[in-house]
Amino acid sequence: MYHVSRFAAATPDRVAATFIPSGRTVTFGALDAQANQAANALQALGLKRGDCVGISVTNRPEFLSAMLGAQRIGLYYVLLSTKLSVDDLAYVVGDSKAKVVIVSRGCFAAETPEVLSCLGAKVCLLDIEAEGFDDWAQLVAVQPASLPAETSRGRDLLYSSGSTGRPKGILKALPDGAFDAPDPFNIGGAVAYGFGPSSVVLSPCPLYHAAPHRFANITLHAGGMLVLTEQFDPEMCLKAIEAYGVSHSLWVPTMFHRMLQLPDAVRSAYDLSTHRHAVHGAAPCPVHVKQRMIQWWGPIIDEYYSGSEGVGSTNISSAEWLAHPGSVGRPHDCAVHVLGPDGAELPVGEIGDIYFESAHVFEYLGDAQKTGQATSAEGWRTFGDIGYVDADGYLYLTDRRHFTIISGGVNLYPQEIESVLLEHEAIKDAAVIGVPDEEFGQVAMAVVELVDQALASDEMKTAIRSFVRARLGPIKTPKAVAFETDFPRHATGKLYKRELIARYS
Repeated sequence: MYHVSRFAAATPDRVAATFIPSGRTVTFGALDAQANQAANALQALGLKRGDCVGISVTNRPEFLSAMLGAQRIGLYYVLLSTKLSVDDLAYVVGDSKAKVVIVSRGCFAAETPEVLSCLGAKVCLLDIEAEGFDDWAQLVAVQPASLPAETSRGRDLLYSSGSTGRPKGILKALPDGAFDAPDPFNIGGAVAYGFGPSSVVLSPCPLYHAAPHRFANITLHAGGMLVLTEQFDPEMCLKAIEAYGVSHSLWVPTMFHRMLQLPDAVRSAYDLSTHRHAVHGAAPCPVHVKQRMIQWWGPIIDEYYSGSEGVGSTNISSAEWLAHPGSVGRPHDCAVHVLGPDGAELPVGEIGDIYFESAHVFEYLGDAQKTGQATSAEGWRTFGDIGYVDADGYLYLTDRRHFTIISGGVNLYPQEIESVLLEHEAIKDAAVIGVPDEEFGQVAMAVVELVDQALASDEMKTAIRSFVRARLGPIKTPKAVAFETDFPRHATGKLYKRELIARYS
């Protein structure tokens, strides 16, 4: 069937999504009707096929209905992080040419709603009282729950996370065909992970991020049930797996790290026997963290490596990973090439820029130069990561290209050092950055968040450096250690390292 409207017709009273801890639920029938109302509301605001709507909404049913509504009337919908500053929000809204923006309570920009009038788009507020703006809930409520007269297929307009500057829109052509035509991407994802009407999928991530959004799409269009958290809490997730009989879940490595910090009594208190697939991606997972997760949950952990651009991907099962620890897997429906500085392909085991050869096409919206920079002479595309391929064809990431530290002519890869730092029992979070140095050009600095901030001291800095030195030797040992109390992270766990670099450079 592979479309939410067909499950709404067949099983209207079955729950499509549950939100925790609030307990809000929406059935397939209700969600389908709300999606129709949202589509009618967007058309009433003047939007037509090819136009764009911005969605800056927390994890709540209205996110799903707005997303599905845009898909029914041929709109691009841009997912706007609820953490964006007003300046960044204005940039993405302007760059995407969004004509309507939906902003809910819980968004950072909504704390000062009066400035939203400067966005240059029609702003509809959800669960926010402010003069001069349309109320999205009221606007939707007066619309018919029937399908709009004019329908066509819409799609997402994703933006890169902007780890090296302003985010860029990833533009792909609108699909043709009927609004309820099966989407090959959704079908492929459902088949790959075994999603179907009996699936219960837990996602403790914000829906505005690419992977959680796409997993939600795959789940709903395959007729599965979503369990969505309104904020991440490690024990609440374990409780949800038991309470809802979760079969599939989506994570980022930071969440694994925090779940492993739970007391043993808490980690063993819940029945996780229904849990068959725990999928993770978005950032590299330290080897010791993944080893401990497999020991705890069993060989159910599947990893993927890809990006919002969608030019290629790799995946790896627990069994494969145990044979190739640290790998992100082998390519799926594409080929991987590792290129040197001169653009020549490197042999097995040598580190270089990772490119994908595939049939997937995209362009950065309004930025031909950046599109060109991500494209090799052969037409292959890169996410900007570096790594190598082993003799069995498994890919390993060493770091983002722009975070490589060149110290006295030696390349240092922060990810390797960060993985060791996170093994230290006193460290809760860690990042390694390059800072200017008169003699070496750059040196490595470790920025760490301690489990107990009271332990921050010069003696702790020395202990941390000694710990790394014993594992990695003197060259890879950070020359300095700094303490932070709150890392600038995306809600998915991705670190905004550029903010730390700016702070300490």
